[in-house]
Amino acid sequence: MIVPETADVVVIGGGIVGCATAYVLAVRGVSVAVCEKGRVAGEQSGRNWGWIRQQGRHPAELPMMAESMRMWRQLAERLGEDIGFEQGGCIFLARDRRELEEHAAWLPTAREFQLDTRLLTAGEMGGLIEDPGERWAGALYTPSDCRAEPEKASVAIARAAQEEGATVLAPCAVRGLDTEGGRVSAVVTEHGPIRTSRVVCAAGAWTSLFSGSLGIVVPQLKVTGTVARTARAPNITEGATWAKPVALRRRQDGGYTVALGNATEHPIVPASFRFFRKFLPTLRAAGKGVRLRLDGRFLEELATRRKWPLDQATPFESARARVLEPPPSHRILSEMRANLSRWFPQLAGIEFAETWAGMIETSPDGLPIISPVDGLEGYYVATGFSGHGFGLGPGAGRAIADMVCGNDPGLDMTPFRLGRFFDGTPIQPAHGI
Repeated sequence: MIVPETADVVVIGGGIVGCATAYVLAVRGVSVAVCEKGRVAGEQSGRNWGWIRQQGRHPAELPMMAESMRMWRQLAERLGEDIGFEQGGCIFLARDRRELEEHAAWLPTAREFQLDTRLLTAGEMGGLIEDPGERWAGALYTPSDCRAEPEKASVAIARAAQEEGATVLAPCAVRGLDTEGGRVSAVVTEHGPIRTSRVVCAAGAWTSLFSGSLGIVVPQLKVTGTVARTARAPNITEGATWAKPVALRRRQDGGYTVALGNATEHPIVPASFRFFRKFLPTLRAAGKGVRLRLDGRFLEELATRRKWPLDQATPFESARARVLEPPPSHRILSEMRANLSRWFPQLAGIEFAETWAGMIETSPDGLPIISPVDGLEGYYVATGFSGHGFGLGPGAGRAIADMVCGNDPGLDMTPFRLGRFFDGTPIQPAHGI
């Protein structure tokens, strides 16, 4: 593989945030190279639920999400290929009055941002979801929310970036950075150096390890989400539908993407102890939604080097690290099947045609980290999207492009600064992990 000698900006990571950043930069005429250690959208960007939602987001994210929604609509036309983009709405179902009141608590936020969200009683849900057993007490509903197919959309955005002039290199792991006078001067890849003055680390679950090798602390933990794809099934809802027992998203192929609504697993690793205090408020808020698990990953990460010479292979170049392939949880799959049968009996007995898991990188408060790094001029991090980055990806890409070009993003980026975890700002969970 031949890497370019120079680039105005180098993006580390070929997920949706990195590729959207490259796309925006390339459209603006900025020379940009994306370095992906494995395959484009091979990790969480191609394994998520496929939701493009405004509903339920933290207020700090909503201005960026509004921009992202506008860009998604443009991209669906610009890409020239079917990415499964559809406006089907977002539905948060409530099993009882208490859950309905919990959903209603978000309505003031919806009104503040002039969204079309409304609270529905059971009798007002006709046409949105088939409910033959009248299992639901009502729902929070945002008709303007959308969905897309992650494995198609993220790769399509990468291709669009290339068509605009970006260079996408895969597999091409970045080993580290060269610096001069406290600022970035080059990235060192496994295939050679690229001279640059600006680097965006959008490496997903690998951001903390890479940044740590530079002496930069990025508090980050990983959780595993187990997902299934059903065979073709009756069309009981077009919306992206969430409830605590189970979540559904109608797919292009006539099936559903299915997951538990409120369950992920956190494999206990050395970073769990290193960042424990920063994550404690969010872990408490998540309650039983995060299940702790001790497995071989503890010893694996304990043995992983945290610093390395740049003329030798790094942890990012091992066969296991090229593309994270966490196994799906059989326990969660069993719960998923039982909950699907109970709460959506129309889908009982529908085959799980495929199952998988994704490694979700999280920040201590559940909000993204989109920030320059003090002490290393020209280095930026874009991580911690906490499982909500697919929908936010294009808008985040535009904000990051503005940031690295010295432009005003037109958004308040203060809530996303890396320094909030070190300057005494109270860590307040934005949402459960």
